[in-house]
Amino acid sequence: MTHPTLLVIAHGSRDPRHAATVHALTERVRAERPGLRVETAFLEFNAPSVPRVLERLAAQGEGEIVALPLLLTRAFHAKTDIPSVLREARTRLPGLRVRQADVLGPSPLLNATLERRLREAGVRPGDVPRTGLVLAAAGSSDPEAIAVIAEIARELRHTGWCAVRPAFASASLPRTEDAVRALRTEGADRVAVAPYVIAPGRLPDRIAAGAEAAGADVVADVLGPAPELARLLLDRFDEARVPVEASLSA
Repeated sequence: MTHPTLLVIAHGSRDPRHAATVHALTERVRAERPGLRVETAFLEFNAPSVPRVLERLAAQGEGEIVALPLLLTRAFHAKTDIPSVLREARTRLPGLRVRQADVLGPSPLLNATLERRLREAGVRPGDVPRTGLVLAAAGSSDPEAIAVIAEIARELRHTGWCAVRPAFASASLPRTEDAVRALRTEGADRVAVAPYVIAPGRLPDRIAAGAEAAGADVVADVLGPAPELARLLLDRFDEARVPVEASLSA
């Protein structure tokens, strides 16, 4: 029995760094699991689009697809945009069976990726007393997504930081610069900012600009094509494919 194809669905961006980072991540996924077919598609701004990739896979006889949202929280794109695109494809391509995998977060592997990027930036929790952390996400108007970021910040507080505050680049408050200043007011001697975003683009640039404006001491890189993130994609793929393969063998 052949395994389903993994279709990684990214949002897309006008910033060319975004697509380059997404492709670097999917290349790492391929390297982690040789023999697995991994395709990449974008909701907007970049090619190929999700419908075009699904049409190509159907024409090539790929009947089973696991569509994996390259998203950190369950917000509008995961709840509405991607399901809508997949429903339309199922209608047009009746021979194609597509299952949507869960979003990436929350996950210990995402926290490990954050820690990796902070170490690379020169900071570890507890290495300097009174170091605070800003967990800077893209932002969303979805209360569920905001609650997830707040919960991750609370969890990180127990890993050695004197305080951890969530922040958002859009749609939600506080902004990164406000969170940095709040930590200073609370007595943090050093403040690090960890972007909780996968790829570069407009919102990560806004996070970095806010951190700089408020005088943050350290700004980590985006999560990017880290090995922990690649393993997480494969975990979500495996979780989604079990029902697919069980139905095929029934």
